[in-house]
Amino acid sequence: MMGLKKALNAYGQTSVEMAVDVASPHRLVTMLFEGAIKSAMMAKVHLEAGNIAEKGAATSKAIAIVDDGLRLSLDKTQGGALAENLDALYEYISTQLLLANLRNDAALFDEVLGLLTGLKQSWEAIDPAAQAAQAAEPPRTDSASVLSYGRA
Repeated sequence: MMGLKKALNAYGQTSVEMAVDVASPHRLVTMLFEGAIKSAMMAKVHLEAGNIAEKGAATSKAIAIVDDGLRLSLDKTQGGALAENLDALYEYISTQLLLANLRNDAALFDEVLGLLTGLKQSWEAIDPAAQAAQAAEPPRTDSASVLSYGRA
C-alpha cells in the first residue's frame, strides 16, 4: 500500500493526498489510473504547444505512476497469469510513454491514453463497493421492470 501512496504523491496534489487517507484499495488504483491519464494528456498538450520541458515532466510523472503505482500494486502471487499480463502491459505503456517523449510522437501518447482509459474502465467495472450496493438493492416490482409481451 505504501507504493500506491508514493505513486499518488507523484501525482502531487493536496486533495489527492487527503483522498488517499480514506480511499479503499480499489479507489486508490482508480486514482492511479486517473493520475496517469491526466499526466499523459498533459504531456500530449505540452508536445503540441512546443513546451518541451513541461512535456518531459508530465511524461515522467505518467511513467512514475505506471511503474511505481500500478505495476507495484500487482499481487503476482495471487493474481497469477492476469497479474503477469498486466505487468507486461504496464511495462509496454511505460516504454511507449518514453518513446512518445523521445520521438515527440502524439500518436504514441494517443495509444497510451487509449490503453489507460480502457484499463481504468475495466477496473471500475469490477468495483466491489458498487457490486455490493447493486446486490443489496431489492428487485424492482413496478411494471417498468416486467416484460409483458403484450399481456396486461
